[in-house]
Amino acid sequence: MSKAAVKENKMATMPVNKLMVNMGVPMIISMMLQAVYNIVDSAFVANMEGTGEMALNALTLAFPVQMLMVAIGIGTGVGVNALLAKRMGQGDMEKASKTAGNGVFLMVVIYVVFLLFGLFGTESYIASQTKNPVIAEMATDYLKICCVWSFGILFFSLYEKVLQATGKSVYSTIAQITGAVVNIILDPIMIYGWFGCPELGVKGAAYATIIGQIVSALVGLVLHLKANKEIRNTFAYMKPSGRIIKGIYSIGFAAIIAQALMSVMTYLLNVIFVRIGENVVTAYGLYYKIQQFILFAAFGLRDAITPIVSFNHGLGSKERVKEGIKYGLIYTLGIMLIGFAGLEVFAEPFAGIFGLSGETKQLCVSAMRVISVSYVFAGANIAFQGVFQALDSGMESFIISVCRQFLFVIPVAYLFVEIVISGMCGTWLVWMSFVIAEVLSVIVSVVFMKRVNTKKVMSMS
Repeated sequence: MSKAAVKENKMATMPVNKLMVNMGVPMIISMMLQAVYNIVDSAFVANMEGTGEMALNALTLAFPVQMLMVAIGIGTGVGVNALLAKRMGQGDMEKASKTAGNGVFLMVVIYVVFLLFGLFGTESYIASQTKNPVIAEMATDYLKICCVWSFGILFFSLYEKVLQATGKSVYSTIAQITGAVVNIILDPIMIYGWFGCPELGVKGAAYATIIGQIVSALVGLVLHLKANKEIRNTFAYMKPSGRIIKGIYSIGFAAIIAQALMSVMTYLLNVIFVRIGENVVTAYGLYYKIQQFILFAAFGLRDAITPIVSFNHGLGSKERVKEGIKYGLIYTLGIMLIGFAGLEVFAEPFAGIFGLSGETKQLCVSAMRVISVSYVFAGANIAFQGVFQALDSGMESFIISVCRQFLFVIPVAYLFVEIVISGMCGTWLVWMSFVIAEVLSVIVSVVFMKRVNTKKVMSMS
């Protein structure tokens, strides 16, 4: 791609506020549909006759590993995305092709790791969270299937980010929608045994999920090969390069940690919250899946911020980099305000969709209404992380992730659980852990942003 062609690219010419919407809306839809896989499974298994609430608890226990798969897949994809966009901004299609090829190599390696865990590690992992044999069996069955067939979600994560990096985010959304629709259709058929299919229960939910993911990956691959003619896809470009892999993870490692910490945080909170009761774990797990629609929308916009800022940083356009940061923050905060209002108003109906009743339902409603207060602060943190990734400031993004999802939340949650167990306060107090964590983290984010702005933006010619 010549320099003239680079300057004609919409990433270099379209007004940044319109470009953010043009690229961001498909990415937001795509990420929100990613949340569909887990939320739809939960909705259907929660209504299984007799064992619905235990099945919902089982999916909550399996959820952290699913999040870890998504974290590593999407994090690697984010690294490919930003590096690929930067190389295209520089007009170097040879390095861009090698970046995409090394992404394929990395996804193969990651899949082998999760395949081995699925075959040999799932029982021990689930046993560390529950002593209930029925829940443990359902959770192990579900998780093993998701891990053994995880190549679908991993390779979709790659081709989604490659399509986004080349400005063809609509295609990645088509792939995501196709897989989500397949999942939604297959869930009741395979869980309840409709149309002659065996009644598979929780296993049916897992099979519907992995089939949907594989369909998304295949559609994403076909659209990539069709639309990205400028990127070469031969095996020669898949030969691992230490320099390229280092470049991918210098950007993507922070994104992996950001989402992997969500997995670690959820696992640790399951262990902490079960000390109050299993219904607290169930309520938190369900709330977490509901809030994913909002958080993943913010992640989708973050994934538009990263290539826009990265491309124009590579191009050397200071003004467009500054506008990318400004509009990224404004739009992300807007999304989180809408999410806050939605959960405050519709908390009761959301909890009712999953067949919850009594104390578990009220715990879930309480979680939605209290934790949603943190969303504005969370939105700023997420937007800043996208900016840091785009400006090769992965360490700053990494530190924010650690603050938000470990350092400022786990110790506080543990302390608040002790207070609740002692009878000094109601269960609502544990949900305040998330508000405190986001407020403290946004202070750290602002300090980092001032430093990165001085070193990486204001110093541009």
